[in-house]
Amino acid sequence: MNETAQPRPGFQEALRFWARLGFISFGGPAGQIAILHRELVERKRWISEERFSAGLAFCTFLPGPEAQQLATYIGWSLHGVRGGLAAGILFFLPAAFLLLLLSFVRAEHGTLPLVAATLYGLRPVVVAVIGDAVLRMARRTLPSLDAAVVALLAFAAVFLLRLPFPWIVILAALAGMLVPSFRPKVTAVAAPPGPPLGRQAARAGRVLALGLTFWIAPWVVLTSFGEDMRLFRQQYLFFTQAALVTFGGAYAVLSYVTPAAVEQFHWLSRREVIDGLALAEATPGPLIIVLQYVGFLAGWNDPGGLSRGLSGTVGAAVTTYATFLPSLTLVFLGAPYVDRVQSLPRLAGALRAIGAAVTGVIASLGLDYGLAVLRPGGSSASPDLFALASIIAAAIALRLDLSLGVVLPAGVALGFLHHFIS
Repeated sequence: MNETAQPRPGFQEALRFWARLGFISFGGPAGQIAILHRELVERKRWISEERFSAGLAFCTFLPGPEAQQLATYIGWSLHGVRGGLAAGILFFLPAAFLLLLLSFVRAEHGTLPLVAATLYGLRPVVVAVIGDAVLRMARRTLPSLDAAVVALLAFAAVFLLRLPFPWIVILAALAGMLVPSFRPKVTAVAAPPGPPLGRQAARAGRVLALGLTFWIAPWVVLTSFGEDMRLFRQQYLFFTQAALVTFGGAYAVLSYVTPAAVEQFHWLSRREVIDGLALAEATPGPLIIVLQYVGFLAGWNDPGGLSRGLSGTVGAAVTTYATFLPSLTLVFLGAPYVDRVQSLPRLAGALRAIGAAVTGVIASLGLDYGLAVLRPGGSSASPDLFALASIIAAAIALRLDLSLGVVLPAGVALGFLHHFIS
Protein backbone atom coordinates (compact mmCIF):
# COMPACT_ATOMS: atom_id res chain seq x y z
CA MET A 1 0.00 0.00 0.00
CA ASN A 2 1.03 3.63 -0.52
CA GLU A 3 3.06 4.76 2.46
CA THR A 4 1.92 8.39 2.09
CA ALA A 5 -1.54 7.57 3.45
CA GLN A 6 -2.22 9.27 6.77
CA PRO A 7 -3.69 7.68 9.90
CA ARG A 8 -7.42 7.17 9.46
CA PRO A 9 -9.68 9.98 10.72
CA GLY A 10 -12.20 9.72 13.53
CA PHE A 11 -15.72 8.75 12.57
CA GLN A 12 -17.15 12.21 13.34
CA GLU A 13 -14.54 13.88 11.12
CA ALA A 14 -15.28 11.45 8.29
CA LEU A 15 -19.03 11.93 8.80
CA ARG A 16 -18.64 15.68 8.31
CA PHE A 17 -16.75 15.06 5.08
CA TRP A 18 -19.35 12.63 3.72
CA ALA A 19 -22.12 15.10 4.55
CA ARG A 20 -20.24 17.87 2.69
CA LEU A 21 -19.47 15.58 -0.24
CA GLY A 22 -23.17 15.00 -0.83
CA PHE A 23 -23.54 18.70 -1.67
CA ILE A 24 -20.49 19.14 -3.95
CA SER A 25 -20.29 15.87 -5.90
CA PHE A 26 -21.29 17.20 -9.32
CA GLY A 27 -20.10 15.94 -12.67
CA GLY A 28 -21.47 12.44 -13.04
CA PRO A 29 -19.34 9.35 -12.29
CA ALA A 30 -16.14 10.75 -13.84
CA GLY A 31 -16.35 14.04 -11.98
CA GLN A 32 -17.33 12.36 -8.70
CA ILE A 33 -14.52 9.82 -8.87
CA ALA A 34 -12.21 12.75 -9.56
CA ILE A 35 -13.51 14.57 -6.47
CA LEU A 36 -13.04 11.47 -4.30
CA HIS A 37 -9.49 11.05 -5.58
CA ARG A 38 -8.65 14.73 -5.17
CA GLU A 39 -10.05 14.99 -1.64
CA LEU A 40 -9.22 11.61 -0.10
CA VAL A 41 -6.02 10.49 -1.87
CA GLU A 42 -4.28 13.77 -2.63
CA ARG A 43 -5.44 16.22 0.02
CA LYS A 44 -6.49 14.33 3.13
CA ARG A 45 -4.52 11.14 2.35
CA TRP A 46 -7.04 9.02 4.19
CA ILE A 47 -6.65 6.23 1.66
CA SER A 48 -3.70 5.11 -0.44
CA GLU A 49 -3.52 5.25 -4.23
CA GLU A 50 -3.41 1.44 -4.42
CA ARG A 51 -6.47 0.95 -2.24
CA PHE A 52 -8.36 3.65 -4.11
CA SER A 53 -7.54 1.98 -7.45
CA ALA A 54 -8.42 -1.46 -6.10
CA GLY A 55 -11.74 -0.16 -4.75
CA LEU A 56 -12.51 1.58 -8.03
CA ALA A 57 -11.75 -1.56 -10.02
CA PHE A 58 -14.00 -3.57 -7.70
CA CYS A 59 -16.87 -1.09 -8.06
CA THR A 60 -16.64 -1.01 -11.86
CA PHE A 61 -17.43 -4.73 -11.85
CA LEU A 62 -20.69 -4.12 -9.97
CA PRO A 63 -24.01 -3.01 -11.44
CA GLY A 64 -25.12 0.37 -10.18
CA PRO A 65 -23.53 3.80 -9.63
CA GLU A 66 -19.78 3.18 -9.33
CA ALA A 67 -18.93 6.55 -7.74
CA GLN A 68 -21.45 6.04 -4.94
CA GLN A 69 -20.24 2.47 -4.50
CA LEU A 70 -16.63 3.68 -4.35
CA ALA A 71 -17.58 6.16 -1.62
CA THR A 72 -19.30 3.30 0.24
CA TYR A 73 -16.20 1.14 -0.07
CA ILE A 74 -13.92 3.91 1.19
CA GLY A 75 -16.25 4.59 4.11
CA TRP A 76 -16.26 0.87 4.93
CA SER A 77 -12.46 0.68 4.71
CA LEU A 78 -12.18 3.55 7.21
CA HIS A 79 -14.90 2.69 9.74
CA GLY A 80 -16.54 -0.58 8.85
CA VAL A 81 -20.25 -0.96 8.16
CA ARG A 82 -21.27 2.31 9.82
CA GLY A 83 -18.69 4.15 7.74
CA GLY A 84 -19.92 2.51 4.55
CA LEU A 85 -23.54 3.32 5.34
CA ALA A 86 -22.70 6.94 6.17
CA ALA A 87 -20.69 7.42 2.98
CA GLY A 88 -23.09 5.56 0.70
CA ILE A 89 -26.29 7.18 1.96
CA LEU A 90 -24.99 10.72 2.39
CA PHE A 91 -23.57 10.55 -1.14
CA PHE A 92 -27.07 10.60 -2.65
CA LEU A 93 -29.33 11.94 0.13
CA PRO A 94 -28.95 15.69 -0.61
CA ALA A 95 -29.57 15.03 -4.30
CA ALA A 96 -32.67 12.99 -3.46
CA PHE A 97 -34.25 15.85 -1.48
CA LEU A 98 -33.20 18.50 -4.00
CA LEU A 99 -34.46 16.49 -6.98
CA LEU A 100 -37.76 15.86 -5.20
CA LEU A 101 -38.20 19.62 -4.86
CA LEU A 102 -37.25 20.22 -8.49
CA SER A 103 -39.61 17.44 -9.57
CA PHE A 104 -42.51 19.27 -7.91
CA VAL A 105 -41.51 22.48 -9.72
CA ARG A 106 -41.27 20.67 -13.07
CA ALA A 107 -44.58 18.89 -12.59
CA GLU A 108 -46.43 22.04 -11.54
CA HIS A 109 -44.91 24.64 -13.85
CA GLY A 110 -43.09 22.86 -16.66
CA THR A 111 -40.54 25.60 -17.33
CA LEU A 112 -37.30 25.88 -15.40
CA PRO A 113 -35.31 28.99 -16.38
CA LEU A 114 -33.40 29.14 -13.09
CA VAL A 115 -32.40 25.49 -13.37
CA ALA A 116 -31.29 26.11 -16.96
CA ALA A 117 -29.05 28.93 -15.77
CA THR A 118 -27.61 26.72 -13.03
CA LEU A 119 -26.89 23.94 -15.52
CA TYR A 120 -25.26 26.36 -17.91
CA GLY A 121 -22.92 27.62 -15.20
CA LEU A 122 -22.04 24.20 -13.79
CA ARG A 123 -21.26 22.40 -17.02
CA PRO A 124 -18.01 24.29 -17.80
CA VAL A 125 -16.82 23.71 -14.23
CA VAL A 126 -17.51 20.00 -14.57
CA VAL A 127 -15.43 19.85 -17.77
CA ALA A 128 -12.57 21.59 -15.97
CA VAL A 129 -12.85 19.22 -12.98
CA ILE A 130 -12.63 16.18 -15.24
CA GLY A 131 -9.65 17.59 -17.13
CA ASP A 132 -7.86 18.37 -13.88
CA ALA A 133 -8.57 14.87 -12.62
CA VAL A 134 -7.14 13.26 -15.74
CA LEU A 135 -3.87 15.16 -15.33
CA ARG A 136 -3.59 14.24 -11.66
CA MET A 137 -4.55 10.60 -12.10
CA ALA A 138 -2.27 10.12 -15.12
CA ARG A 139 0.78 10.91 -13.00
CA ARG A 140 -0.09 8.00 -10.74
CA THR A 141 -1.79 5.43 -12.95
CA LEU A 142 0.46 5.71 -16.04
CA PRO A 143 3.96 4.92 -14.75
CA SER A 144 4.98 2.94 -17.85
CA LEU A 145 4.58 2.95 -21.60
CA ASP A 146 2.34 -0.11 -21.39
CA ALA A 147 0.01 1.72 -19.00
CA ALA A 148 -0.12 4.75 -21.30
CA VAL A 149 -0.98 2.47 -24.25
CA VAL A 150 -3.83 0.90 -22.27
CA ALA A 151 -5.15 4.36 -21.38
CA LEU A 152 -4.99 5.52 -25.02
CA LEU A 153 -6.73 2.37 -26.25
CA ALA A 154 -9.44 2.78 -23.62
CA PHE A 155 -9.88 6.40 -24.68
CA ALA A 156 -10.25 5.42 -28.34
CA ALA A 157 -12.55 2.51 -27.53
CA VAL A 158 -14.97 4.79 -25.69
CA PHE A 159 -14.71 7.96 -27.74
CA LEU A 160 -14.50 6.46 -31.24
CA LEU A 161 -16.02 2.99 -30.97
CA ARG A 162 -18.47 3.58 -28.09
CA LEU A 163 -17.46 0.26 -26.57
CA PRO A 164 -19.41 -0.41 -23.36
CA PHE A 165 -17.42 0.29 -20.23
CA PRO A 166 -17.63 -3.26 -18.80
CA TRP A 167 -15.88 -4.58 -21.91
CA ILE A 168 -13.09 -2.08 -21.43
CA VAL A 169 -12.66 -3.23 -17.84
CA ILE A 170 -12.55 -6.89 -18.88
CA LEU A 171 -10.02 -6.27 -21.68
CA ALA A 172 -7.84 -4.10 -19.43
CA ALA A 173 -7.89 -6.78 -16.74
CA LEU A 174 -6.75 -9.39 -19.26
CA ALA A 175 -3.93 -7.11 -20.39
CA GLY A 176 -2.86 -6.56 -16.80
CA MET A 177 -2.73 -10.29 -16.17
CA LEU A 178 -0.72 -11.01 -19.30
CA VAL A 179 1.71 -8.07 -19.52
CA PRO A 180 4.52 -8.42 -16.92
CA SER A 181 5.09 -4.68 -16.48
CA PHE A 182 1.74 -4.31 -14.70
CA ARG A 183 2.63 -6.83 -11.99
CA PRO A 184 4.29 -5.74 -8.76
CA LYS A 185 8.02 -6.34 -8.99
CA VAL A 186 8.40 -7.00 -5.27
CA THR A 187 5.87 -8.16 -2.76
CA ALA A 188 7.23 -6.82 0.50
CA VAL A 189 4.63 -8.30 2.76
CA ALA A 190 2.33 -11.13 1.84
CA ALA A 191 -1.33 -10.56 2.51
CA PRO A 192 -2.50 -12.21 5.72
CA PRO A 193 -4.50 -15.36 5.23
CA GLY A 194 -8.22 -14.86 5.16
CA PRO A 195 -10.65 -16.35 7.62
CA PRO A 196 -11.67 -19.97 7.18
CA LEU A 197 -14.02 -20.69 4.30
CA GLY A 198 -16.83 -21.44 6.72
CA ARG A 199 -16.56 -18.00 8.31
CA GLN A 200 -16.45 -16.32 4.90
CA ALA A 201 -19.60 -18.16 3.82
CA ALA A 202 -21.31 -17.28 7.10
CA ARG A 203 -20.48 -13.60 6.70
CA ALA A 204 -21.71 -13.57 3.08
CA GLY A 205 -24.90 -15.29 4.20
CA ARG A 206 -25.50 -12.65 6.88
CA VAL A 207 -25.01 -9.80 4.43
CA LEU A 208 -27.35 -11.36 1.90
CA ALA A 209 -29.94 -12.13 4.59
CA LEU A 210 -29.88 -8.55 5.86
CA GLY A 211 -30.13 -7.17 2.34
CA LEU A 212 -33.08 -9.44 1.59
CA THR A 213 -34.77 -8.51 4.88
CA PHE A 214 -34.46 -4.81 4.12
CA TRP A 215 -35.91 -5.48 0.67
CA ILE A 216 -38.84 -7.59 1.90
CA ALA A 217 -39.97 -5.15 4.61
CA PRO A 218 -41.19 -2.41 2.21
CA TRP A 219 -42.68 -5.07 -0.06
CA VAL A 220 -44.81 -6.33 2.82
CA VAL A 221 -46.04 -2.79 3.46
CA LEU A 222 -46.84 -2.22 -0.21
CA THR A 223 -48.75 -5.49 -0.54
CA SER A 224 -50.80 -4.81 2.61
CA PHE A 225 -52.62 -1.91 0.89
CA GLY A 226 -53.95 -3.98 -2.00
CA GLU A 227 -54.70 -2.35 -5.36
CA ASP A 228 -54.02 1.16 -4.05
CA MET A 229 -50.30 0.32 -4.12
CA ARG A 230 -50.30 -1.54 -7.45
CA LEU A 231 -48.24 1.11 -9.23
CA PHE A 232 -45.68 1.28 -6.42
CA ARG A 233 -45.28 -2.50 -6.31
CA GLN A 234 -44.67 -2.43 -10.05
CA GLN A 235 -42.04 0.28 -9.56
CA TYR A 236 -40.39 -1.56 -6.69
CA LEU A 237 -39.92 -4.75 -8.71
CA PHE A 238 -38.85 -2.99 -11.89
CA PHE A 239 -36.25 -0.69 -10.33
CA THR A 240 -34.84 -3.51 -8.21
CA GLN A 241 -34.36 -5.49 -11.41
CA ALA A 242 -32.77 -2.46 -13.11
CA ALA A 243 -30.34 -2.04 -10.18
CA LEU A 244 -29.16 -5.64 -10.51
CA VAL A 245 -28.79 -6.04 -14.28
CA THR A 246 -27.53 -2.70 -15.59
CA PHE A 247 -23.78 -2.06 -15.90
CA GLY A 248 -22.05 1.02 -17.26
CA GLY A 249 -23.44 3.91 -15.22
CA ALA A 250 -26.49 6.15 -15.33
CA TYR A 251 -26.71 6.49 -19.11
CA ALA A 252 -26.68 2.72 -19.54
CA VAL A 253 -29.41 2.43 -16.90
CA LEU A 254 -31.48 5.07 -18.70
CA SER A 255 -31.18 3.18 -21.97
CA TYR A 256 -32.78 0.24 -20.17
CA VAL A 257 -35.35 2.18 -18.14
CA THR A 258 -36.60 4.68 -20.74
CA PRO A 259 -38.21 2.24 -23.22
CA ALA A 260 -39.90 0.36 -20.40
CA ALA A 261 -41.12 3.49 -18.57
CA VAL A 262 -42.35 5.20 -21.77
CA GLU A 263 -43.53 2.38 -24.02
CA GLN A 264 -44.27 -0.56 -21.73
CA PHE A 265 -45.62 1.00 -18.53
CA HIS A 266 -46.66 4.41 -19.98
CA TRP A 267 -45.53 6.16 -16.80
CA LEU A 268 -44.30 9.31 -18.56
CA SER A 269 -43.26 10.67 -21.94
CA ARG A 270 -39.81 10.64 -23.47
CA ARG A 271 -39.73 14.45 -23.21
CA GLU A 272 -40.36 14.17 -19.48
CA VAL A 273 -37.47 11.71 -19.15
CA ILE A 274 -35.18 14.22 -20.87
CA ASP A 275 -36.36 16.95 -18.49
CA GLY A 276 -35.56 14.66 -15.58
CA LEU A 277 -32.04 14.05 -16.84
CA ALA A 278 -31.48 17.81 -17.03
CA LEU A 279 -32.68 18.19 -13.43
CA ALA A 280 -30.46 15.34 -12.26
CA GLU A 281 -27.47 16.97 -13.95
CA ALA A 282 -28.21 20.10 -11.88
CA THR A 283 -27.99 18.23 -8.59
CA PRO A 284 -25.00 16.76 -6.77
CA GLY A 285 -24.75 13.04 -6.17
CA PRO A 286 -24.97 10.09 -8.57
CA LEU A 287 -26.63 10.80 -11.90
CA ILE A 288 -28.62 7.61 -11.47
CA ILE A 289 -30.80 9.68 -9.11
CA VAL A 290 -32.67 10.57 -12.32
CA LEU A 291 -34.56 7.31 -11.73
CA GLN A 292 -36.15 8.96 -8.69
CA TYR A 293 -37.61 11.58 -11.03
CA VAL A 294 -39.00 8.81 -13.24
CA GLY A 295 -40.63 7.26 -10.19
CA PHE A 296 -42.02 10.63 -9.09
CA LEU A 297 -43.57 11.41 -12.49
CA ALA A 298 -45.04 7.91 -12.67
CA GLY A 299 -46.84 8.53 -9.38
CA TRP A 300 -47.76 12.11 -10.29
CA ASN A 301 -49.28 11.08 -13.65
CA ASP A 302 -51.20 8.11 -12.17
CA PRO A 303 -52.14 9.08 -8.60
CA GLY A 304 -55.01 6.64 -8.20
CA GLY A 305 -56.85 7.52 -5.02
CA LEU A 306 -54.00 9.68 -3.66
CA SER A 307 -53.19 13.32 -4.24
CA ARG A 308 -50.69 13.94 -7.03
CA GLY A 309 -48.09 15.24 -4.60
CA LEU A 310 -48.35 12.28 -2.24
CA SER A 311 -48.41 9.74 -5.05
CA GLY A 312 -45.34 11.32 -6.65
CA THR A 313 -43.48 11.38 -3.34
CA VAL A 314 -44.23 7.72 -2.63
CA GLY A 315 -43.15 6.79 -6.16
CA ALA A 316 -39.90 8.72 -5.71
CA ALA A 317 -39.20 7.08 -2.34
CA VAL A 318 -39.92 3.56 -3.60
CA THR A 319 -37.70 4.07 -6.66
CA THR A 320 -34.79 5.53 -4.70
CA TYR A 321 -34.88 2.74 -2.11
CA ALA A 322 -35.04 0.01 -4.77
CA THR A 323 -32.16 1.61 -6.70
CA PHE A 324 -29.66 2.03 -3.86
CA LEU A 325 -30.34 -0.94 -1.55
CA PRO A 326 -28.80 -3.48 -3.97
CA SER A 327 -25.83 -1.14 -4.49
CA LEU A 328 -25.02 -0.99 -0.78
CA THR A 329 -25.56 -4.73 -0.32
CA LEU A 330 -23.19 -5.67 -3.14
CA VAL A 331 -20.41 -3.44 -1.79
CA PHE A 332 -20.66 -4.86 1.73
CA LEU A 333 -20.71 -8.36 0.28
CA GLY A 334 -17.43 -8.00 -1.61
CA ALA A 335 -15.50 -5.26 0.22
CA PRO A 336 -13.60 -7.51 2.68
CA TYR A 337 -11.95 -9.40 -0.17
CA VAL A 338 -10.71 -6.45 -2.28
CA ASP A 339 -7.32 -5.99 -0.58
CA ARG A 340 -6.38 -9.64 -0.84
CA VAL A 341 -5.85 -9.50 -4.57
CA GLN A 342 -2.90 -7.16 -4.01
CA SER A 343 -0.86 -10.17 -2.86
CA LEU A 344 -1.58 -12.04 -6.11
CA PRO A 345 0.69 -10.61 -8.84
CA ARG A 346 -1.55 -11.31 -11.81
CA LEU A 347 -4.67 -9.93 -10.13
CA ALA A 348 -2.73 -6.94 -8.84
CA GLY A 349 -1.57 -6.39 -12.43
CA ALA A 350 -5.17 -6.57 -13.61
CA LEU A 351 -6.18 -3.87 -11.13
CA ARG A 352 -3.31 -1.61 -12.22
CA ALA A 353 -4.26 -2.00 -15.87
CA ILE A 354 -7.88 -1.21 -15.01
CA GLY A 355 -6.69 1.93 -13.25
CA ALA A 356 -4.87 2.98 -16.43
CA ALA A 357 -7.93 2.23 -18.54
CA VAL A 358 -10.16 4.24 -16.21
CA THR A 359 -7.88 7.24 -16.75
CA GLY A 360 -8.46 6.95 -20.50
CA VAL A 361 -12.19 6.50 -20.03
CA ILE A 362 -12.42 9.61 -17.84
CA ALA A 363 -10.50 11.57 -20.48
CA SER A 364 -12.97 10.39 -23.14
CA LEU A 365 -15.96 11.35 -21.01
CA GLY A 366 -14.40 14.74 -20.35
CA LEU A 367 -13.89 15.36 -24.08
CA ASP A 368 -17.43 14.22 -24.84
CA TYR A 369 -18.82 16.51 -22.19
CA GLY A 370 -16.59 19.40 -23.29
CA LEU A 371 -17.80 19.15 -26.88
CA ALA A 372 -21.41 19.09 -25.69
CA VAL A 373 -20.84 22.20 -23.57
CA LEU A 374 -18.98 24.11 -26.28
CA ARG A 375 -21.40 23.15 -29.08
CA PRO A 376 -24.82 22.68 -27.44
CA GLY A 377 -26.53 22.97 -30.83
CA GLY A 378 -24.53 20.13 -32.36
CA SER A 379 -21.31 19.81 -34.34
CA SER A 380 -22.46 22.31 -36.98
CA ALA A 381 -23.27 25.02 -34.42
CA SER A 382 -20.93 27.88 -33.56
CA PRO A 383 -18.85 27.33 -30.42
CA ASP A 384 -20.08 28.90 -27.19
CA LEU A 385 -17.25 31.31 -26.39
CA PHE A 386 -18.69 32.21 -22.98
CA ALA A 387 -18.63 28.52 -22.00
CA LEU A 388 -15.07 28.22 -23.32
CA ALA A 389 -13.99 31.17 -21.17
CA SER A 390 -15.72 29.59 -18.17
CA ILE A 391 -13.89 26.28 -18.73
CA ILE A 392 -10.54 28.05 -18.92
CA ALA A 393 -11.26 30.12 -15.80
CA ALA A 394 -12.36 27.04 -13.83
CA ALA A 395 -9.32 25.07 -14.99
CA ILE A 396 -6.96 27.85 -13.86
CA ALA A 397 -8.74 28.06 -10.51
CA LEU A 398 -8.38 24.31 -9.97
CA ARG A 399 -4.69 24.35 -10.94
CA LEU A 400 -4.26 27.12 -8.35
CA ASP A 401 -5.72 24.61 -5.88
CA LEU A 402 -8.91 26.52 -5.14
CA SER A 403 -11.52 24.26 -3.56
CA LEU A 404 -14.62 23.06 -5.35
CA GLY A 405 -16.65 24.83 -2.69
CA VAL A 406 -15.41 28.08 -4.29
CA VAL A 407 -15.25 27.08 -7.96
CA LEU A 408 -18.73 25.53 -8.20
CA PRO A 409 -20.65 28.54 -6.81
CA ALA A 410 -18.58 30.83 -9.03
CA GLY A 411 -19.66 28.76 -12.03
CA VAL A 412 -23.31 29.02 -10.99
CA ALA A 413 -22.92 32.81 -10.64
CA LEU A 414 -21.51 33.01 -14.19
CA GLY A 415 -24.41 30.90 -15.43
CA PHE A 416 -26.96 33.29 -13.94
CA LEU A 417 -25.04 36.28 -15.31
CA HIS A 418 -25.06 34.83 -18.82
CA HIS A 419 -28.74 33.82 -18.56
CA PHE A 420 -29.97 37.26 -17.56
CA ILE A 421 -27.82 39.34 -19.95
CA SER A 422 -28.29 37.15 -23.03
